[in-house]
Amino acid sequence: MAREPRGQQLSGFREDVIAGLSLPRKSLPPKYFYDAAGSRLFERICRLREYYLTRAELALTRAHIAAIARFAGSRGTLIEYGSGASMKSRLLIRALRPATYIAVDISRDALQAAARRLAREFPRLDIVPVAGDFSRPLTLPVKGRRGGCAVYFPGSTIGNLTPEEAQAFLAMTRGQAGRMLVGVDLKKDANVLHAAYNDAQGVTAAFNLNLLRRINRELGGDFDLRRFAHYAFYNPGPGRIEMHLVSRARQTVDVGAHRFAFDAGESIHTENSYKYSIAEFRGLAAKAGFKGTKVWTDRRGLFSLHGLVAV
Repeated sequence: MAREPRGQQLSGFREDVIAGLSLPRKSLPPKYFYDAAGSRLFERICRLREYYLTRAELALTRAHIAAIARFAGSRGTLIEYGSGASMKSRLLIRALRPATYIAVDISRDALQAAARRLAREFPRLDIVPVAGDFSRPLTLPVKGRRGGCAVYFPGSTIGNLTPEEAQAFLAMTRGQAGRMLVGVDLKKDANVLHAAYNDAQGVTAAFNLNLLRRINRELGGDFDLRRFAHYAFYNPGPGRIEMHLVSRARQTVDVGAHRFAFDAGESIHTENSYKYSIAEFRGLAAKAGFKGTKVWTDRRGLFSLHGLVAV
């Protein structure tokens, strides 16, 4: 499996945490949610009644799989970013029958487990797991010509990027494949969004707080998780859900040799999830050199899968 050395990954984690907590408005990159515990919690989130995204995306994929496969092309290389548990990947692999499947994910544990499951299910498929951070340029072991490759980026992960970051990511993938499938969560009633990120069972809260637990375990932090609360809301201006961890009291926290002060009510901004209209996302893709030629949605119009062609 191709991946960065463990020491290098830990160093990057430490640098990002120290830098983020040193900002006037504290923040942490959401890519660090996905340690082994975080990946398991996210799989539970995907099964929650309130979390419509996974069900909607699976439904539209099943309903339109033949057309999606015709768009993406068969027998070539399928590159998936943010593969996670690879639930939706199975549908696409069965329909496309690619020669090679390159799965890219920041969580080594989730990636290894998914690769083992897929190898059992598709014994003739050449599976290439790549543990890496797709928010930074990656060199992938792509064989053959770009025209024989398709990129799959499901799950609305692109919503975790700012529009500027999303455009840069799309521009990067343009050099890897001529076609791209991107899952995009659509703008909708704010009450539906609020419920999806504030589930009654508190699984999303546990997922958010697990980031502090990971800092404690890997970086020598002393966060008291009982003194922080999960807070998520829809911000209509930029069109995004924001997730925060709010300090319940005035306190100080150590991370290794670094000390950080928190006022009561001060938050750590841990994630954005941007929502788009179909026209907005096509406009963003056009700036990155893609033409939106296809779009599929679920029956309720909650979620979309965009077929993009490099121009």
